Amino acid sequence: MNPEREEGKAGNVSEPTERGATDASDPATEAFLAHRNLLFTVAYEILGSAADAEDVLQETWLRWAGVDLDRVRDRRAYLVRITTRQSLNWLRALKRRKEAYVGSWLPEPLLTAPDVAQDVELAESLSLALLHVLETLAPTERVVFVLREVFEVSYEEIASAVDRTPAAVRQIAHRARRHVDARRPRETASAAETRAALESFRRAFETGDLQGVLDVLAPDVVLVGDGGGVRQAAPRPITGAEKVARLLFGGLAKAGATASGEPTLVNGNPALVVRLDGEVDGVLAIRVEDARIAGLYYVRNPEKLSRLSAETPLTLR
Repeated sequence: MNPEREEGKAGNVSEPTERGATDASDPATEAFLAHRNLLFTVAYEILGSAADAEDVLQETWLRWAGVDLDRVRDRRAYLVRITTRQSLNWLRALKRRKEAYVGSWLPEPLLTAPDVAQDVELAESLSLALLHVLETLAPTERVVFVLREVFEVSYEEIASAVDRTPAAVRQIAHRARRHVDARRPRETASAAETRAALESFRRAFETGDLQGVLDVLAPDVVLVGDGGGVRQAAPRPITGAEKVARLLFGGLAKAGATASGEPTLVNGNPALVVRLDGEVDGVLAIRVEDARIAGLYYVRNPEKLSRLSAETPLTLR
């Protein structure tokens, strides 16, 4: 099935980014804007990149603008299907880019509003920890997992979006779920537990208290750093509390800078915007198990830090 033939092609049409950007009375524009936040969330969860998700939405709009709406029974489902197909195409291209990426690849962190954090299901699906696990899935597996487990799309709708039979999609979903379950935390820590661990880490980190940092880290903690070849970062994940703590403090000593951490909400979860001598150095997200930090995800690549000045609206609905 050719998605471009089914969904139609439009001419050089600019995507409406907010109400009033084009004729709000136009049914196609109205439907697209009504579901834009959902479509962005779908694309971002599949891709882990806000910039690529925006490009996917542009492609979605180009195809949607050429659709005969009289033949569309469910506009939301149709838009999600277009977005899914475009996201899968981008994900395959992104996979090739990631193979040439310098060091570990982490998702692009997004500053989010408190309402995203209050939606526990949404916040869990957006966590850098889970998105990092999703990087280990094949493109079609990731799309199927996200649509089924996060957005509860039916097997029949997913099958239409990925050009597979419903039976095949069920098998893919089972395989992806088993793969993810084997790699994500046994229990999800509450936001309060995460904030408490993060605050203990922040105080010790800012005051240079090495033992304080060790006390809040799990013995087998893993640090994943993403510098993108632009900023220095460990080329591979670092395991072990002592190694992680000494790497963090050793980097500070080498930089000769004063570090501070600003508590914030990133991807719906507590995180720190780390500053060195007042300048943004990166975003640090954590994964907590048994009240201790079991995972640290530090994004330093400047190209991935552009979404920290304004909240990104995200939704499952």
